[in-house]
Amino acid sequence: MAVDPPRPKAMPLRALRAFEAAARHESFALAGEELGVTPGAIAQQIKLLEDWAGCRLFERKAQGVRLSEPGRAVLPALTAAFDALGASAQELRRAGMPGSIRIAALPSVAQLWLSPRLPALRAAFPELLISVTALERPPNLQRESFDLALFFLNEVPEGVECSVLAEDRLFPVCNPELAQKLKRRAEPSHDVLLHDETWRDDWPDWLRAARAHSGRHRHTSDGNSGPVFSLYSLAVQAAIDGAGLLIGHEPLVETAVARGRLVQAFNFSLPSEKPLCALVSKLSREDQVSRQVVQWLKQGNGSEPV
Repeated sequence: MAVDPPRPKAMPLRALRAFEAAARHESFALAGEELGVTPGAIAQQIKLLEDWAGCRLFERKAQGVRLSEPGRAVLPALTAAFDALGASAQELRRAGMPGSIRIAALPSVAQLWLSPRLPALRAAFPELLISVTALERPPNLQRESFDLALFFLNEVPEGVECSVLAEDRLFPVCNPELAQKLKRRAEPSHDVLLHDETWRDDWPDWLRAARAHSGRHRHTSDGNSGPVFSLYSLAVQAAIDGAGLLIGHEPLVETAVARGRLVQAFNFSLPSEKPLCALVSKLSREDQVSRQVVQWLKQGNGSEPV
């Protein structure tokens, strides 16, 4: 009679993935955001992995969780393994869709910087199918199914090649009619200030720098009041329509300024520490198409002004 003893429980790959993301981010919430699940689901998967492994992977503290020694010891190998798995999956996808490129971009970059350049980009690469997805944060190019990412960054994520496409400067913009009323002034007074939800610090930062530059100390605005928009493109359109003043990010408003729909309201410009960057995974050595597209964008081909 054949003997068929029960096999040990299989390695819980889903739980390993949840643990690796939580350990790398040092956050259950950020891990859940990356994997598209709730922090509670991450916690459940980690508990499953701890039960399977027979050891604690996180130490639970009053102020949060911290990696245990066993968890810290296995993290580098797990990260490398999931990176390699992601790279292999990407190569498989490219083999099945050789004439395509998937671009992830900050919504404002996708709408105001990339979109005007897409017709010329398609003309330069007529065999290429170009898809664009708007994301608030850069994707993990070693894991997620994107070939190229366009974001304002001051720190380069690990595992990617970064090319600066454009430096950024911050300066107030408004439509020409409103600009006529602001002549001989150095900053807003009781004017309506428009805000983007992501860049709520733009106005306070610009006002602080402008006052330090001019030596002025008395002022009427702290830069926090005014309408807030969840999309920068909506705030730009509101400024074009005369609804108020907006802090312009130079790469995003250059087209509207060149066409005369917006003008720089005051002379002072604040250099940004976050240039517009193009990111490509270092693991995708065979992906020359993405690098060619980056080079095309970097050289200013298809730049839209006027």
